[in-house]
Amino acid sequence: MSPDINSLTSRRPGWRTALVGAVLIIGIPLVIQACNEASAREEEGRRIIQLRHPSDDVSGQEVAVLTHAPNVPPPITRTHPTKVIVNLEVIEKTLRLADSVQYAAWTFGGEVPGSFIRVREGDLVELHLKNDASSTMPHNIDLHAVTGPGGGAKASLTLPGHESVFTFSAMNPGLFMYHCAMSPVPMHIANGMYGLILVEPKGGLPSVDKEFYVMQSEFYTKGKYGEHGVQTLDMEKGIDERPTYVVFNGGVGAITGGGALKAKVGDRVRMFVGNAGPNLTSSFHVIGQIFENVYGEGGSTNAEHNVQTTLIPAGGSAVVEFGATVPGDFVLVDHAIFRAFNKGTLGILTISGPENKKIIAEVQSGLTGTPAK
Repeated sequence: MSPDINSLTSRRPGWRTALVGAVLIIGIPLVIQACNEASAREEEGRRIIQLRHPSDDVSGQEVAVLTHAPNVPPPITRTHPTKVIVNLEVIEKTLRLADSVQYAAWTFGGEVPGSFIRVREGDLVELHLKNDASSTMPHNIDLHAVTGPGGGAKASLTLPGHESVFTFSAMNPGLFMYHCAMSPVPMHIANGMYGLILVEPKGGLPSVDKEFYVMQSEFYTKGKYGEHGVQTLDMEKGIDERPTYVVFNGGVGAITGGGALKAKVGDRVRMFVGNAGPNLTSSFHVIGQIFENVYGEGGSTNAEHNVQTTLIPAGGSAVVEFGATVPGDFVLVDHAIFRAFNKGTLGILTISGPENKKIIAEVQSGLTGTPAK
């Protein structure tokens, strides 16, 4: 039978007695410290919960400015919460997926991804969801910014030709996804029904020169990659997680060529990046840039610094910021690299302005320089 503490300490002092004494001497303060820390965390949790209760000082009202990707509504300058009216319409329409390839999409606002919504922490949001009379399906909206069952999905069930209205308090700052949650949910998301809503913190976001809206998503088409014509959803490919296309902003090349993002040397750039999935995790990277700040999973605090590639889960988001220091074309990719070069997840940020050879300079070209010995 093992001796207890009393029997150990009653014997002549030895290493066991010293060990027990040390444990008692060292352990008691650690226990007290742990209890104090747990109490502090509990109190902080209560404080945060209290702060996230709906605001009582909502005054006035305004109609939200909505934008299509890659554009973002202007920053909010008011310093008080207000009632924000969001008018969003579901439209089923055929959109470009790739050159000579169209897709029978379901949309929020007539585009994929859906309209970008920008509100302020504490705002009372009145969301009007219209379902176009030509729609073939009922639709609704689940906003990840909503605290409540279904994220508003039950309150927003809308038949073709009808409109639903519900309100919610924007209590948590951050960048959140929204999507349709009608059954079968994967079908509605895979057909294009997703977007982002930004809830700015009360103090606003740090000022930048350029803000962009970038949304990654997958399309599971019955035809092969590049097959011409109007494509529709292949549910079996979706279930097996075998996307035909993985794209930014709804289509192959949507943010290249004439649609490329544009900035100038000296600009501070912020990208609001979402991943609609519906299945894959994104490894978001901009070739030739380092993210000075990354607000992971769309949170409003605790930025990571000097990040090369950031993971964005399906149904999640990230905010990335960096300075435009040298000119050139910078390529946006999902660094699961076959997706980028074989399924379409490529974009371009074109930065114009003077070169800075202190940052990067070509010393000798391997094409025309002296042959290696």
